[in-house]
Amino acid sequence: MAWTVLVVDDDPVIQNLLRVNFEMEGYDVIVAGDGVEGLERARSEDPHAVVCDVMMPRMDGLTVARHLKADPATAGIPILLLSAKAQEADVRAGEEAGADDYVTKPFDPLDLLDRVAALLAARL
Repeated sequence: MAWTVLVVDDDPVIQNLLRVNFEMEGYDVIVAGDGVEGLERARSEDPHAVVCDVMMPRMDGLTVARHLKADPATAGIPILLLSAKAQEADVRAGEEAGADDYVTKPFDPLDLLDRVAALLAARL
């Protein structure tokens, strides 16, 4: 069984980078261009994990994480937040929103893959 990862980011370059890296590792990838679409896709597609940018139009990643964790249907999905915001307060805000991990940009794609794999392994 292939794991499905939902990538939520408004930057097409980041979307493509993540899609290619996850697909090369055998993941199925769903992409959403903003938080509202990401929330809708998470509810309709039931991904195994969500990688979500923090700063996006329409709905930021912190709000997406809060909504996913508050909904019993999506509360168990691991969420990794991806952000250019690297201050300790930003990381804490991500944790308070329900994120299972927080990675700052610029990021190493292989490190991000390892972190998502660890989140998925913890679900087993």
